[in-house]
Amino acid sequence: MSKREAAKYKLDRRMGENIWGRPKSPVNRRQYGPGQHGQRRKGKMSDFGTQLRAKQKLKGYYGDISEKQFRKTYEEAARRRGDTSENLIGLLESRLDAIVYRSKLVPTIFAARQFVNHGHVNVNGVRTNIGSYICKQGDVIEVRPKSKQLTILIEATQLAERDVPDYLSADHSKMVVTYQRVPGLHDVPYPVVMEPNLVVEFYSR
Repeated sequence: MSKREAAKYKLDRRMGENIWGRPKSPVNRRQYGPGQHGQRRKGKMSDFGTQLRAKQKLKGYYGDISEKQFRKTYEEAARRRGDTSENLIGLLESRLDAIVYRSKLVPTIFAARQFVNHGHVNVNGVRTNIGSYICKQGDVIEVRPKSKQLTILIEATQLAERDVPDYLSADHSKMVVTYQRVPGLHDVPYPVVMEPNLVVEFYSR
């Protein structure tokens, strides 16, 4: 598994945006990049730079995705019929770790990846510990019985900073989530503007 070794919020400061919409983000206090040169005036970014930034932001948002895995997801999105940028968002949101995060079972996408890896989740009654597992419409994701009393679950379901999107049906009393449908870009509650069309341009150069 690839792992984000640098501090999570470094991405926020580099982008100058609160990527995950978290109250503790340093961008809420100062909106410039990290390091001694963070406050320098930035020149106009090239098309390549803009595309690269859009890719880094989208890839970083989903936590521990490696470049190899992210490119593979793009290639699958391009292979499918329809709009590649919409397909890309649909695939990213169909990941098991993304669904666990979106359904408010855990507080962060990083915690979601760890929660799944530690074997706390069943998909359609089968224990699944792969964060990148792609769920299908109608799949039922459930926290395993022995894990339902974990403090992280109880605290996360009570967080007021985000809501469960309507493409998921979550019953927090039973710790069960149903994946109702594959979302498009406008269905996903990103705290910042994501530009998957620029990610497609980056990879299709």
